[in-house]
Amino acid sequence: MRKIKHYLFLVFITHSFCLIQAQQFVEGFNGTPNLERHQVTLNLLGPGFTYELGLLKNLSVSGEFAPAYGIYQYGYNFGYAFNTRARFYINFDSRYNKGKNINYNSADYIAAAQSMFWEPLQLFTNIDGPAENTLVFWGGVYGVQRSNDKGFNYNLELGYGYYEGIGGISSGHGPLLKFTIGWVATNRGRNKIHKLN
Repeated sequence: MRKIKHYLFLVFITHSFCLIQAQQFVEGFNGTPNLERHQVTLNLLGPGFTYELGLLKNLSVSGEFAPAYGIYQYGYNFGYAFNTRARFYINFDSRYNKGKNINYNSADYIAAAQSMFWEPLQLFTNIDGPAENTLVFWGGVYGVQRSNDKGFNYNLELGYGYYEGIGGISSGHGPLLKFTIGWVATNRGRNKIHKLN
């Protein structure tokens, strides 16, 4: 089973690098760009990655394996989490219209969030419970994502929600904090954005 998981992970990464040819799509009537269609970011603070799929002009979904910090009534977790997000970018157009950088989805967003902390991947925790427990965060986050022209990226999220304890640990509610520094590995050779006439 473990070999199958490793194989699927390698297939996903290979597919991401070899087949994704992303670009900024331009809206027809006012010339403002959409989010990146496909974006893979490699996390530099610790091994991990983020895959973001642009669905609509300001809406994307993402999956990520990255460090996160969760705290609630019964304790805290700091370590690796499997994160999924449905992001709605709230200032993408205004940043573009002001001439600010929007490369690699550089904007603020709000998101419906789910983060899963599995006990063996936690670096620091004080939650009492049996080994191999799981703590799942369900809530909302406010995020800031910025990237420079070379693709170096940082992402900061702060949110609040319900923590579901699985495997013998208590459930509760509390905040979530996630910060990553990475490098955008896709869209390296894309064209500059041009407004339509």
